[in-house]
Amino acid sequence: MSGGYPAGEGFAEGDPLPLADAAPGGGVSPGLEARPPAQATLGTGGHMDGRSTEDVECSSCGALVGVWDRYCENCGTDLAPPVDSAGTPGYLTECPVCSADPEAPQGGITADGYCEVCGHKMPSDRDHVPVNLGVLAGLSDRGQRHARNEDAMALAISRSREKPPVAIAVVCDGVSTSPRPDEASLCAARAAVRVLLTGARMEDDPEQTSRAAVAAAFAALEQVAGPDGAPACTYASAVVDADSVTVCWLGDSRVYWLAAAADAAQPAVAPDATTRPVGAAQEWPVSKCLTKDDSLAAELVATGLLSEEEAMASPQAHVITQWLGADFPDYHPHVQRIGLSGPGAVLLCTDGLWNYRPEAGDLAALALPAGLTSPLDAATQLVKIANDEGGRDNITAVLVPFPPSTP
Repeated sequence: MSGGYPAGEGFAEGDPLPLADAAPGGGVSPGLEARPPAQATLGTGGHMDGRSTEDVECSSCGALVGVWDRYCENCGTDLAPPVDSAGTPGYLTECPVCSADPEAPQGGITADGYCEVCGHKMPSDRDHVPVNLGVLAGLSDRGQRHARNEDAMALAISRSREKPPVAIAVVCDGVSTSPRPDEASLCAARAAVRVLLTGARMEDDPEQTSRAAVAAAFAALEQVAGPDGAPACTYASAVVDADSVTVCWLGDSRVYWLAAAADAAQPAVAPDATTRPVGAAQEWPVSKCLTKDDSLAAELVATGLLSEEEAMASPQAHVITQWLGADFPDYHPHVQRIGLSGPGAVLLCTDGLWNYRPEAGDLAALALPAGLTSPLDAATQLVKIANDEGGRDNITAVLVPFPPSTP
């Protein structure tokens, strides 16, 4: 099941670039993945109309704004909001609860995806959602066996005139044994990415910001808890700047460093993020998994009771010991800032991918060198491989070429 299974419960097998344009079936329209806030009307500096070569029009109100501005001073619009994998809300034309007639005067589905008759919230089309911001890109896919996609991702970029861009990604995997896991993953990813983007814009410490982002995601999940229980999800985030990556996680979604160096397949000792002091940095010239699963399988391996191969083959392979949800208030996120020596790429993924390719060297061989220049193509290839090998779970892969640079 997507997102693993909390211990003690049942389990089974199983500034920046702007908002991307939504395609009718979810995802982004071809060729429009990372266009500027107002692609037309670039100024011609020094002309009588007062425009400079760095002026564009606000996509909301049409006022002139600088290409490096974060917000429109006229209307307050965020010129570079995060992009997530929500798909297209209300893609159904008829309510499955009351069968409201979309042609009736009081019927139909609102733009936000609600039935105008009974108020039922329509599902969003999240089966296959690509997001491409150029500096980073990702793909979230339902897989072959699940009825819906319970994964979610949220991406953002913080840019400034003086410094290289900061790439931000959050990946969450809904816990299938909790109610509304698809809502949990999207809710958490959206809340966290906003905090991470604000922190990057303010040049705050990324480790502190990462902890604040997890707290915001938890608070958002508390708000959506209801009589049916507490929606829950795993969590993984990465803030990638010019010389390091700051990773944060709970559960078994992973962050990898994929090195493009010739010796990238050489073995290296994995970082012990549970004991390394916050702020300690370590360069990894070889491909490595930068996270350590919060799972019974990982604990069995750590205690020497089972080998990694035995643990992953056991029924406890995806029983997680930490997650985000109102039913688990005593969560303890792992945070680590790691110095990087590129070229390479940072990969965030759910277990729907690493179930099939857990080794960093294998992932690097599959994703690189394409992932250095075309991250969406590389993410698409990784998702295809997981689907071709069975697609037993939802699959999400996000790639951030390192060092991040404006395309």
